[in-house]
Amino acid sequence: MTSRPLGIWPMLYAFFDQAGALDRPAMRRQVEACVREGAHGLAVLGLATEVNKLSDAEKRTLVSWVAEDLDGRRPFAVTVTGSTPDEQIAFARLAADAGAAYVILQPPRGETPDEPTLTRFFGAVADASPIPVGIQNAPEYLGVGLGPTAIRTLHRNHANVVMVKGEASVTAIRQIVEATDGGIAVFNGRGGLELPDNLRAGCDGMIPAPDFFDRQVRIFGLMRTRDDAENEEVAENLYREILPGIVFVMQSLDALVCYGKRIAAWRLGLRGEIHDRAPGLAPTAFGLQCARRFATALGPLV
Repeated sequence: MTSRPLGIWPMLYAFFDQAGALDRPAMRRQVEACVREGAHGLAVLGLATEVNKLSDAEKRTLVSWVAEDLDGRRPFAVTVTGSTPDEQIAFARLAADAGAAYVILQPPRGETPDEPTLTRFFGAVADASPIPVGIQNAPEYLGVGLGPTAIRTLHRNHANVVMVKGEASVTAIRQIVEATDGGIAVFNGRGGLELPDNLRAGCDGMIPAPDFFDRQVRIFGLMRTRDDAENEEVAENLYREILPGIVFVMQSLDALVCYGKRIAAWRLGLRGEIHDRAPGLAPTAFGLQCARRFATALGPLV
């Protein structure tokens, strides 16, 4: 039985080489840094992985690379996209075969189903998935999602739905925590914004990009002892240290994969130019100065 997910699970960036292909050494370096710096798990093929820009073959490649590089040292989750339940079920099985602990389902691409329709869609995939399922509930980015009551209903009717990954304010996340009454693991994203308050609200963890995750792992550990005022103050100070950088990269998803990826790359010690895949935000000279300042202040991940 897979245990309840907990902690900081960085959503990996997709690094590309000069020819535009996935960069194998850079991806391996990213995974190794996540393990070395104490990530509780990893995730791949989410919005930070630029999943919408990847071919099906590239998605399969990234899943296999992550599984190979982790070699069982950490659990990992795979975000699943697809327009039909059958498409998502097929990819969930592929993820399971590769050794993933969880899949995280996105709503069908390019559609805006109402809550009952989306609930049935997720339920059909969850019932057929060989591993536990989370849902990505991010109407702020995806344009469609479920309310707290619908999430509770989905979990009650489909026991394999064990997690929800939001992209919402802490007050909205708290409503999901209250509605599900501890029955489902609740994670938030948004780069780790409001991390201490998300933990106070009852979140089981966060799925940020890797830019600041080492500090976020430390914050999570400190906040686990909620009755320790000294640890909580240390956690708040760490959060204040990274907050300006999080705000900088979380202006939009395009800003995240443009500047957040570069902060992570520089901290990983990747040399040379960071190659973007279109469409996307082109970095400006001033933006690069800002990103470099944040990376330098945080120090290396290697």
